[in-house]
Amino acid sequence: MATRPDLRGPEQDRGHLGILAHSAEGAALCFRAFCQEGFDALGPHDHPDVTLDCRALARSMPAWDAGDHDTIRAVLSVSVDRLAGAGADFFVCPDNTAHMALERPGDDLALPGLHIAEVVADRAAAEGFRRVGVLGTRYLMDGPVYPRALAERGIAAEVPDADDRTVMNEIIFSELVNGVFTAESRREYVRVIDGLAARGADAVALVCTEIPLLVTPDVSPLPTLDSTRLLAHAAFDVAVGRRARPAWRGGPVGAVGPAQGPPTSS
Repeated sequence: MATRPDLRGPEQDRGHLGILAHSAEGAALCFRAFCQEGFDALGPHDHPDVTLDCRALARSMPAWDAGDHDTIRAVLSVSVDRLAGAGADFFVCPDNTAHMALERPGDDLALPGLHIAEVVADRAAAEGFRRVGVLGTRYLMDGPVYPRALAERGIAAEVPDADDRTVMNEIIFSELVNGVFTAESRREYVRVIDGLAARGADAVALVCTEIPLLVTPDVSPLPTLDSTRLLAHAAFDVAVGRRARPAWRGGPVGAVGPAQGPPTSS
């Protein structure tokens, strides 16, 4: 059996992760998954330093409803500033929809960050998927983030029809972001995933970071791409030097080029 490399180098050689939280449940899952990566690779109770900053989602919701992504970017940038002040070396944002705002043109963010859609699309390509269903908020399913990231890797994006997008969005904002996970909502998601499979999808990207708390691989009719845990895994790899430090500091992704480093196996 192949042994894993010993990552237990000097603590000062590890990167300090900053988590830019936008919704509480997804950010908490990302934090927990990052720490668990450390326990598995470094030993009991050990993980690279991590700081989480969260401005309440309520500060951004009116702007989301108005399509005012520049205001949301400004709200999120305050968290990045505070993470930089806390000593973080790079950041992740475990909120897929927030990347619509982070991609807006503007001043460079105070820290470089991993882009969640790039991480998910890299894994989809590594797994050989060709048509990926995209489940997230209405804003994200109607937006360009995942169609662009997947298309750049030769992968088609498939979204539910308009009625089902409304259902998915309502469950996210009335239940999931509030820590409510019901069997009825799980059945609705499974039904929608079944429909995506019937349309030729060979995997489903769970790209609201709370969805993996509701839809686990054992109940999904399609293989899942868990955006939250994939991002935590990529962040851990950056922190311990298995993946290149990111260069993206907000704005259009193509303005930086492929600075994320290659995907790694789980």
